[in-house]
This record gives sequence, C-alpha cells and structure tokens, in this order.
Amino acid sequence: MGVGGSARARRRSTHGWRVVGRSLKLSKKVAGVMKGYLPAPLLRGQVVVGCMFFRHRMKLLDKIGREFSGYNIFESGKRLVDRKPLQCSLYVTDRCNLDCAYCTEYDNSRPHPSLDDLKKWIRKIRELGTMRIALVGGEPLVHPNIVELVRYCRELGFATSLTTNGFLLTRKLLAELEDAGLQVMQISVDRMTPSAITKKSFKTILPKLDYFRDSKISLHITGVICADTLPESRAVLETGLSRGIPTEVRLVHADPLHRFRVDRGPREELERFIDSMIERKRRGEKIHTSEAILSYQRSLLRGEHVEWTCMAGYKLFFVSAQGKFWICSMVHTDKHIMDVTLDDLYANYRKKSCQRGCGVYCAVSASLLVEKPAQVLGKEIVARAKRIPSMFRRSLTPDTDKATHGAIANPDGTHEMNGSTEGGPSADEGVTLRENA
Repeated sequence: MGVGGSARARRRSTHGWRVVGRSLKLSKKVAGVMKGYLPAPLLRGQVVVGCMFFRHRMKLLDKIGREFSGYNIFESGKRLVDRKPLQCSLYVTDRCNLDCAYCTEYDNSRPHPSLDDLKKWIRKIRELGTMRIALVGGEPLVHPNIVELVRYCRELGFATSLTTNGFLLTRKLLAELEDAGLQVMQISVDRMTPSAITKKSFKTILPKLDYFRDSKISLHITGVICADTLPESRAVLETGLSRGIPTEVRLVHADPLHRFRVDRGPREELERFIDSMIERKRRGEKIHTSEAILSYQRSLLRGEHVEWTCMAGYKLFFVSAQGKFWICSMVHTDKHIMDVTLDDLYANYRKKSCQRGCGVYCAVSASLLVEKPAQVLGKEIVARAKRIPSMFRRSLTPDTDKATHGAIANPDGTHEMNGSTEGGPSADEGVTLRENA
C-alpha cells in the first residue's frame, strides 16, 4: 500500500485511532502502550486485570452451562427409547448420625456393607445399563469408604450424586469428594433451627455452604414440609435461594399404607406454599424440582386424580445396604441385585396399586419424564433459561453477591438465625448412633 493509501486507511492521534474514516477512542493508558510509553509495572497490572476479567467471564459461562446439565438431555434421551434403566439409588449404609421422626430409612443396628460388596453391586448396576447413581442412606458420609465409592462410580462412567444431612461434611472431605469426581450433592435442610421432629437445620449447615463457593460440585438443598417444619419452611427456601443455591421443600410422604408418621399440616397453608413455588419456578427462580412435581404435589393435597404409570423398578430402582433389589424406597423385594435381569426390570413397567398418593417423588419424577418428555423437559428448559439474565446481573455486581452470601434474611428481614448465635454439632464432635429407627 502506498503512502497515500496508508494515510487514508488509518490516521493516528495522541489518544485515538482513525480506521477507515471512523474514530476509535483509546484510553490514555492504552494509547501509552501503543506509543511504547507504559511502564512495565503498569503493563503487568493491566494484564492481571485482563486475566481476572477473563476468568470471571469463564466462571459465568460455566455456571450457565451447569444450569442445563442437571437433566443431561442427550444422555437421558437414550433411556426414553430403550428398555434400560435411567437411575439407581444405592444405600451405601443404613446407619445415620441423626434420628428425624418422619424418616423411615435408617437402622443403626446394622453394620456398613463392605467396600468389596458395594463395588460388586455397583458393577452389576452399571452392567444393567444404568446411567446415574445416587449414593444415599442412612447417612452416606458415615461410611468410611465413601470417597473411594464415589471414585469407583465415576471410573465406571456413572453420573454420580450424593444425598447427605451435611452434619459430617468438612472442607477437607468436600475437596476429597470433588477430587474423586462427585458431580452433585444434595443437602437436606428442613428448618432454620432443630426441633424434636427433625435435627436437619440451617443452624448447623449454614457455615458449611461457603465450602462450595469455588467447588465444581453442584449443590442443591431440599427440605420436607410437615406441621412441624411449615412455620420455617419459607425461611429455609428464602435462605437457599438468596445464596443462589437451587432449593426446594416438598410434602412429607406417607408409607405404602398411606399412613403419615408426623402431622402433615393444614391443607390450605400447604397448598398456598406449593402454589408460591410454582409461580416462582415460572419466573425463573432456582426452585430445584420440576413444575411437574410441584403440580403433582398440589394434586395430592387436593385429592385430584393424576394419570401416570409408575416406572419404579424399571427406569429407576433402589438397592438396599444388604444388596437387595427394591422397587422404590417404600416397596421392597427379597431378590438380590446380582440376580436381576433387564426382563425383571421391564416387568415393573406397569400401573401399581401403591402409586395412588405416592410420595416417592424421585420415582414420580422419572415416570413423568419418560411418559411426557416434551412437556416436562420443555418447561424445565424454559424455567432455567429465565435464570440467565439474573446471572449476568449478579456477575456485574460481585459485591452484592458477596454480601448475600454473608447473611440470611429471616421473614422479618433481620439477618440472623431465629435470634440464635449458638452453633450445632460439628463433624469433629463425637457422634453417637441410636440403635434403631
């Protein structure tokens, strides 16, 4: 290009560049760099700021990606058209460090299953074609080999989650679980403070949530609504959501004979609470469960008939801490998991006498997903997409986000935990296990 052409294409001034007739303003610092006048320390500072900005944006993109990873649409899609199971919940132990009154899923008189037995059952579960495994209990963290179990599940290719009351969680243990490949952790929180019915409260769990700030493990919080927890359930929901954690509280479920171990609570108040979660879900707030399950719970309260076919024992099944194959957490069999075939699983694809009023929501969720994939997934994707603008806003105001992480807002607006400053039992304190459930 000749001299004249170069002059027409670009003119340089002290703090600006002119590109093909358009003025591009540069800051004095950048202009200094262009002229070679920027001191080395200031240049290094500019590079550091640029790297921090890039890292911040990458973390934002990672969060957005994780919003849509929970359903793993492409992987789950395979199980909508074949006869293999989607998920198994494996009881790694029956033992628990708590004794919540409504719980039917612990027995401290039984020993832990051995690591070798658990690995053998896990291999069998994978051979059946299962894609996801949920490690449950009891309390999974009381098993001495829980980290090794997570690592083994990931080595076999499972999408792996773990459900815990969180009392035994430490920063070191979380790091070990993350290193082993754990993808999702569900912490159960029922109240702000413990009661005679349930010990699972934010009073103990809240300080531990900061462990997850830079963790790759996706955290969500679930609670149970009954007469005892209902006065604080809204505060539990608000506390989780205010910290950007997907949170839900669900109706306490009955046993297979439709009996409740605790008072369920007033129907009208429960229904209003469910309605509020449906509305917030539609607005894009991080209500963890699907709208299909929220609507199902509302129908249970109203006594309305819901048309569905139970997939428990087929697309989703349970394995006990003794290696027994269970249809779900409420319906047990004496058949050992090592003897189960795909034909055995498919035989459970039928309407069941116990499905009326069923409160095993993971079984209901899997069934509705397989029966009505477009409806269930469509609403979930739309709801999660609505979260993205707020995530951008939060990323632009990190100080506000940090302040939100530092306090809980009670229903009356105060930033304390029901006026209490006392801490709950920690993982370092002695744990005494009760003998039965």
